[in-house]
Amino acid sequence: MGEARTHSTEAAAPAPGEAAPRRDVRVAVIASLTPLEELDRDPFLVDTRSQHAMCARWAADKGYVVIRQLVVHSLPHDHRALWTDIDAGHVDFFVTANERVLHRAVRSVADFFAECERRGVRLETAGLDEPVYSATMKAEVHRRLSMPTAGYDGC
Repeated sequence: MGEARTHSTEAAAPAPGEAAPRRDVRVAVIASLTPLEELDRDPFLVDTRSQHAMCARWAADKGYVVIRQLVVHSLPHDHRALWTDIDAGHVDFFVTANERVLHRAVRSVADFFAECERRGVRLETAGLDEPVYSATMKAEVHRRLSMPTAGYDGC
């Protein structure tokens, strides 16, 4: 069975001179919960903070507001963790950093996409450039994720 964690995200106030986000378009970010052991092989899949930042940047560029972050691994397409906020009317659609993230987050991308279509829910990919991870950046990700008892949960 898959794993899931959710986080509420409060929208920051716009900087002076910037337009306020369209609060009527609310987005849930889907990030992959990938084991720390895969950090050297694929750091972006392990780094949920960068995945979320990419999606938040994409949403902000469109004037949308991110209100939920779903950090999941291999969830079935109909798992309630994915759909609770949609069903309650709190979230309008999903965004994920890219298809690689989505392939890790849900058990079957095809089934999840079909479920989104069935429910009339958009699924977008940010598709921005992934960061290039230096040894220092990998060490920072490792430190964040390996020290949850210090009050940090990795997101």
